[in-house]
Amino acid sequence: MTTAREVMSQGVECVRENETLVDAARKMRDLDVGALPICGEDNRLKGMLTDRDIVVKCLAEGGDPSSVTAGSLGEGKPVTIGADDDITEALETMKKHQVRRLPVIDGHDLVGIISQADIANSLSEGATGDLVQEISED
Repeated sequence: MTTAREVMSQGVECVRENETLVDAARKMRDLDVGALPICGEDNRLKGMLTDRDIVVKCLAEGGDPSSVTAGSLGEGKPVTIGADDDITEALETMKKHQVRRLPVIDGHDLVGIISQADIANSLSEGATGDLVQEISED
């Protein structure tokens, strides 16, 4: 059995829920990523923020990214996977919720993220193709 922990990218950095979208965008730029987990003051995962969220939910609506916080764009309970869960469960979760990045938690601690690239590097071409196809459906 291959676990989420074996496939995930480690060393994940969060954007704090009270940080502005400008701060989040700079962090994304510096880390060369398109998404960041949103973490609360208690270090618990509050959601995910993507570069697309910043554009569509703030800029396109005339919002001020220097005053809008990352936490204000986190919607609902984040979709996660346990670090010791089987990778097939991660695949099914990504498909079911149509997410491209899946935070990996150990207890209440964020320990990594599984992305489509992580899947592509770890699983067969068929499994990767199925995942991309199902996530891309609307």
